[in-house]
Amino acid sequence: DVQLQASGGGFVETGGSLRLSCAASGFPFAHYAIGWFRQAPEKAREGVACFNSGDGTTYYSDSVKSRFTISHDVARNTAYLQMNNLKPEDTAVYYCASRRTGILSTLRSATAYAHWGQGTLVTVSS
Repeated sequence: DVQLQASGGGFVETGGSLRLSCAASGFPFAHYAIGWFRQAPEKAREGVACFNSGDGTTYYSDSVKSRFTISHDVARNTAYLQMNNLKPEDTAVYYCASRRTGILSTLRSATAYAHWGQGTLVTVSS
């Protein structure tokens, strides 16, 4: 079974850093795309950082570009989201998701991701 478990969220001050982890099982990283999404209260789910292992394509939303970095460790079956210079507007529940690489969809499209973790809360104080 495909399972994803996000962790590493917490409380951090503006300008601080946090690293989220996504422990994965039940699928090969080489044939899947991994995406980090977030959802703040009363706001739509937003694609934050995504990686396509099929062609090496990486996507970052404009709001996090140059501050967040997505990576993964194949041996540990774990994906990461390194978040630096955090801002209050980054406060949200962050979700890890996966999908196959052959899907005809944009990398940031949440609807194309078939498997989702439970989410982890990130709170950035102002």
